Amino acid sequence: MEFETRIGKSTKESIEVHGYDLAEQLIGNITLADMAFLGAKHRKPSEEESQMLNALLIAICEHGFTPSSISARLTYLGAPEAVQAAVAAGLLGAGTVYFGAMEYVSEMLQNAFRQHGEEKSIEELAATVIKERKEQGLQLPGFGHHIHKPVDPRTPKLFALAEELGFLRKHSKLLLEMHKQFCEEKGKQITLNVTGAIGAIMSDMEIDYRLVKSFAVAARAVGLVGHIAEEIEKGRQESVAQQLFEYVENHTDYRS
Repeated sequence: MEFETRIGKSTKESIEVHGYDLAEQLIGNITLADMAFLGAKHRKPSEEESQMLNALLIAICEHGFTPSSISARLTYLGAPEAVQAAVAAGLLGAGTVYFGAMEYVSEMLQNAFRQHGEEKSIEELAATVIKERKEQGLQLPGFGHHIHKPVDPRTPKLFALAEELGFLRKHSKLLLEMHKQFCEEKGKQITLNVTGAIGAIMSDMEIDYRLVKSFAVAARAVGLVGHIAEEIEKGRQESVAQQLFEYVENHTDYRS
């Protein structure tokens, strides 16, 4: 039985990753986000791609107390000997509600061009996608936010950077046009959230929609380190997780 991979291999003298010598060509020369890009595209990113991807990952890395970060803190409370379990718990709680929509946004946008090609204008294509999703009973991912109304502050920043770096292309333009038409249809301003922006920009970076959420998971893992560090710094009795546990214990009516 034989297996094949182009990701990496180790010998007694060296470690090769995607055709590069890890020690001599990668360590100290590229960022962690660049390494993720290398894994997805099998090449190092350009300077513009590196700057854009790092910005996208930073934008989704941290958002305070969310189910994801609370899960990590509570798991660390119960298993401080296994910090990896706390990070894993936080990642398991990072689903479609809080950032997984970026996968659905990129799928929607990429499929729109795959199915309709370039025969329609951006305005026509936006109207078509909105109409088709409505007929299919599907929501428009990437719109709305429980805190940021009417503007998610990360969204205009990322699109401005994308335009500066040359990544404000057809997918981003389609999403922006859909946002415009959707707001007109509703008669009010609807938030275009950061997951929508990231899904569109990553599509314009030619990243397959099936990989988009994995970048978000990697970014969130970094953010969870801060939550676990804070639990350690506060000590068990002062930690947020301990306070949550005690609050639930003291405010629950147990009935037989």
